Amino acid sequence: MTARSARLLPAVEQAQRREQDALQRLAEQQRRSVFVQQQLEQLERYRRDYTLSTGGLTVTALLNRQQFVDRIDKAIVQQIQEVERQRRVTEAARLQWLQAHAREKALDSVVARYRTVEEQSKTRQEQAEVDERMQYRRRPAGSA
Repeated sequence: MTARSARLLPAVEQAQRREQDALQRLAEQQRRSVFVQQQLEQLERYRRDYTLSTGGLTVTALLNRQQFVDRIDKAIVQQIQEVERQRRVTEAARLQWLQAHAREKALDSVVARYRTVEEQSKTRQEQAEVDERMQYRRRPAGSA
């Protein structure tokens, strides 16, 4: 009969794979979040730099400039929304990893307990066998 701990190994291995997959998804999502945040910062810098540069502009050029700044502002608003969306997705990925990690650790704990019980049982069985052998040795010759 196979030991309980050995029967659980496929489940443990699957839990480990799921935890690693969740960790990889979390890392990728964190990279996306950082990238989106950097894009927002770049847009804000570009707007700030663009609005600071002024010069002798005609009315038409000023209107074009204002329309362009308005488009940059809209892009910034959209990017802020994307940053927030990515933050939520990252948090969801983090929670999924935490759950997978907890499941994997719980299975590891169960397997460790089963192994401890199995080792204790094996030790008791070996001791019983030794005790039994010692009992036969102690019997005087001819008493059997």
